[in-house]
Amino acid sequence: EEITAHSSNVSSLVLGKSSGRLLATGGDDCRVNIWSVNKPNCIMSLTGHTTPIESLQINTNEELIVAGSQSGSIRVWDLEAAKILRTLLGHKANICSLDFHPFGSFVASGSLDTNIKLWDVRRKGCVFRYKGHTQAVRCLRFSPDGKWLASAADDHTVKLWDLAAGKIMFEFTGHSGPVNVVEFHPNEYLLASGSSDRTVRFWDLEKFQVVSCIEEEATPVRCVLFNPDGSCLYSGFQDSLRVYGWEPERCFDVVLVNWGKVADLSICNNQLIGVSFAQSTVSSFVVDLNRVTKSGSILHGLIRDDKPLVQPTPAGSSLRRIYDRPSTSCSKPQSRVKHNSESERRSPSSEDDRDEKESKAEIQNPEDYKEIFQPKNSISRTPPRNNEPFPAPPEDEPATVKEAAKPSQTADVQTPLPKQEHSDPIQRPPIAASTPVTRTEPSVIPAARNEPIGLKASDFLPAVKNQSQAELVDEEAMSQIRKGHETMCVVLTSRHKNLDTVRAVWSTGDIKTSVDSAVAINDLSVVVDLLNIVNQKASLWKLDLCTIVLPQIEKLLQSKYESYVQTGCTSLKLILQRFLPLITDILAAPPSVGVDITREERLHKCKLCYKQLKNISNIVKNKSGLSGRHGSAFRELHLLMAVLE
Repeated sequence: EEITAHSSNVSSLVLGKSSGRLLATGGDDCRVNIWSVNKPNCIMSLTGHTTPIESLQINTNEELIVAGSQSGSIRVWDLEAAKILRTLLGHKANICSLDFHPFGSFVASGSLDTNIKLWDVRRKGCVFRYKGHTQAVRCLRFSPDGKWLASAADDHTVKLWDLAAGKIMFEFTGHSGPVNVVEFHPNEYLLASGSSDRTVRFWDLEKFQVVSCIEEEATPVRCVLFNPDGSCLYSGFQDSLRVYGWEPERCFDVVLVNWGKVADLSICNNQLIGVSFAQSTVSSFVVDLNRVTKSGSILHGLIRDDKPLVQPTPAGSSLRRIYDRPSTSCSKPQSRVKHNSESERRSPSSEDDRDEKESKAEIQNPEDYKEIFQPKNSISRTPPRNNEPFPAPPEDEPATVKEAAKPSQTADVQTPLPKQEHSDPIQRPPIAASTPVTRTEPSVIPAARNEPIGLKASDFLPAVKNQSQAELVDEEAMSQIRKGHETMCVVLTSRHKNLDTVRAVWSTGDIKTSVDSAVAINDLSVVVDLLNIVNQKASLWKLDLCTIVLPQIEKLLQSKYESYVQTGCTSLKLILQRFLPLITDILAAPPSVGVDITREERLHKCKLCYKQLKNISNIVKNKSGLSGRHGSAFRELHLLMAVLE
């Protein structure tokens, strides 16, 4: 069946592996469209990216979708809530490959910049960066137990990464062309890879050696998929599907399918679904696996004639070690899913609020949307939250990780994961607690938070001496609730008065004097409020304004409040882009002949700004190693300030 998926060329697509009927397409129109296979109408259209979509992936439960763009940005959408969940920035080039962790809130991304990044979707940060490939990373796959990550790249190699240790385990070489796809066996320690050299190779993950190599005189291998019971491998070539066994290596069946350059495969109800695209059209094809030979001694093509025929291993038995999967049982999964989804779907910062406004999920077909994502008989599709994907790297032995990895193949720890004790899952704060937990005030206070810093709910409620006491005296309850209210009113009244003072000066049209008055008040909150206005209109900025604001920016960048740091970064970036070239040019110019008072004043301001920027550059340099959004902002500022060094 054919559908016109986008108004422009289709650039990527992916099938959901759980139901087999969910299809996502990405186009040059920067949209991600969601479809139900064999239905002509689009269910949902996701917007927000500003460059063409290069890669897509749907998570195991078909609740989340991640899309990577040509510019290197990554966006995660919640399909059930029909909203943007996260925007992840860090790659410097096209996103070529993506994969969701099988039962953790993690996403792996591979890029044209040769880097692999592991992202924590909940914390909105990069957990690891894996270096080692020398060309574009074309495919990423997590192992079924969630402990390893396999990567395939244009440099003809397949690499296996240990997520817990944060280092490479092994590099598989042997392909003579770019490796397009890699896939783990569902049960055994076995890995399959397909390449443009027209070969499919099987790798033993215990002995780290090739098990078999199947070479065809066909076209490059475009996608591979193991049968759910692990008995055979389906390989997608141009206009054909081939069914392989690997011990010994042989071809069980060849099915001619007119699908062109097949892009993805999925299995549902013993039917294999293949999808391909050409220009703006997406085509889907169905192969009945009941009519396909998947095992036995009757072979359609013996790959090596010098090897004796060996009966294939019966389905369910194993020649090698199998994965240890964590238990996925849960007594009350549905309530947990609901509880977590609300907390995870909250936008953690003002940047996310902006993403939510810019990124939309347009539901084109409400009936299909409700049928797929909001069924009446709701089924919990999420494994329990206590199943963490992998233990944290040991924080007290950072040197060991570095030494174990090859010099050219390293994994940079961006954000250390919490420590683990024995085999217990990573500790999480409880979703709800009957008694408040005493905690120290954090060193960095986030811009958006779900509770006041330093306050406990119990402070606002009367102490209950007897748990059976159901009724409280109204006066006692009110006095507890009003505790600290007067103090807060004084603080807010003072701030309001200060802002009124600044606003009165602002209304005269003298921007410099109004900023001077805000600085004189000696209240950073007032300065932040004013800068948030000035930052919206670049034409308000003048050189003399920079001399006043730069010392305040230095304070903001060192603040414990995330919103203050964010405002400071925005103002500094604006100053660097508009005034740094002017400052450097004036300072580098030869001295003038005669007396030029205007030029002397301008030179004095430039020297003052240059000195202040030099002080700030040291702060920016020290903070450029941070992870997450702030780390990215400081790294960008560090590049802009490179001329000062």
